[in-house]
Amino acid sequence: MAGSDVTTRTAPDTVKILIAGGFGVGKTTMVGAVSEIVPLRTEEPLTSAGLHIDDLDGIEEKTATTVALDFGRITISQELVLYLFGTPGQQRFWFMWNDLAIGALGAVVLIDVRRPESSFAAIDFFERRGIPFVVGVNGFHGSHPYPAEEIRDSLALPDHVQVLLCDARERGSCRDVLIALIDQLIATASGSDGTGRLTRQGP
Repeated sequence: MAGSDVTTRTAPDTVKILIAGGFGVGKTTMVGAVSEIVPLRTEEPLTSAGLHIDDLDGIEEKTATTVALDFGRITISQELVLYLFGTPGQQRFWFMWNDLAIGALGAVVLIDVRRPESSFAAIDFFERRGIPFVVGVNGFHGSHPYPAEEIRDSLALPDHVQVLLCDARERGSCRDVLIALIDQLIATASGSDGTGRLTRQGP
């Protein structure tokens, strides 16, 4: 229309991100804290049937567990929307990780410094598949007893993997971790399509 000021907007890039880690490290909490929609959760109560299967050492207060996935969404900017998929933590559900990883551009691996070994499998999963990831050190009860570099050394992580102290209960803290991952993805994708933009992904 002549004389009108029409701004043409394109749909935002949508990026699939996994929130992974061991059993009880705070994946469901993180998705719920940062999601702008009511998150989809597939939690079921822990029962006596899992007493000899699930390792509750250090997380005895846990009463429910994710049996399929968590799903949430966060808008980073007008140009970028993240779809978040939280993976199940127990070993008997690891077979689902391959399907959840389809189309994912990156991941946040949460660890609990009280039980870091519970997230070794998640780190190995993304390293083997070449999926970029950052490590979020979830400070339970607001406590971070170890600096990020000490945690990096203990996990034998390469220098390019960011280790970030966070609180899975706090929206701002979780958002900062996600933005750090996105910045890393953009930096490494600059030559992937000639534009420097992330490849559009569906959930």
